[in-house]
Amino acid sequence: MALSVSLVCVVVVAVLSLRKPAKNNDGAALDTRLLTDSISGIVAEYPGEIGVAVIIDNADTVTVNNRSVYPMMSVFKVHQALAVCNDFDRKGIALDTLVTIRRDELDPDTWSPMLKEHPETEFSLTVGELLRYTLTQSDNNASNLMFRRLVGVSGTDSLIATIIPRTSFRIAYTEEEMSADHSRAYSNYTSPLGAAVLMNRLFTDSLVSGGKQRFIMNTLGECMTGTDRIAAPLLEKEGVAIAHKTGSGYVNEKGELVAHNDVAYIRLPDGVCYTLAVFVKDFKGDETQAAKAIARISAAVYSLLAHSPKIKGC
Repeated sequence: MALSVSLVCVVVVAVLSLRKPAKNNDGAALDTRLLTDSISGIVAEYPGEIGVAVIIDNADTVTVNNRSVYPMMSVFKVHQALAVCNDFDRKGIALDTLVTIRRDELDPDTWSPMLKEHPETEFSLTVGELLRYTLTQSDNNASNLMFRRLVGVSGTDSLIATIIPRTSFRIAYTEEEMSADHSRAYSNYTSPLGAAVLMNRLFTDSLVSGGKQRFIMNTLGECMTGTDRIAAPLLEKEGVAIAHKTGSGYVNEKGELVAHNDVAYIRLPDGVCYTLAVFVKDFKGDETQAAKAIARISAAVYSLLAHSPKIKGC
């Protein structure tokens, strides 16, 4: 694991270093040291490991505590959505394809708005609706069903390895398997920069067919979970658009919060865009405290980018 962790930083940073640095209007390269120092100061105040990655206008990159990997939890539902869409592209299948679902094949004890909204013994939903449940409400039954019926864990893992460096992530287990053994959450991991690169490429590159990629992007813009995290300081800001995906973990035997995460793509009204990934691991506090840490980091990034000399937009 030590070798793998070190390669995470080396490989991903090497890829990103090929990009031109963001510049403000006078052509000067953006000085990111202030942002790094601000994030580092916030992270140091909290009783747990917090990793952060910021990609500004598809160019400048800032990382804090990136020399580690973090349990993804439901953040991996973005990875799953891309794998499903890629598979359907290859097969020429549309997202309005219907899937028939039996209630007895779903877990009544997991987080599942879908199950609550469909009390029928048997019902049908389109694949697009299943993806919407996973991306906007983080539905575990919808995710488990797609892993069983559409694209499995190994297929998802393999597809994502063609988009971001292999050493920056791993997907080994479903939500169902993690629920059966909470320690497995540590095997579905990412570096903060790995997650940021994936989200950034989703919004700036062509990964699947245009219609399906727009569907994923638009659906992430409707995310209902974790509004107390990255979104919290941005909700009242006029003209700020945010698309994001959260992940929330268990409390381990030490009483630590295993994970509390959020990854977002944000567009400011002046056209500046940035990707922000914040991963909290083994946190000696509750979810409210972890969310506050993420929100403070988000506020610091927004403050610097919104009030600095205007950067050339994305």
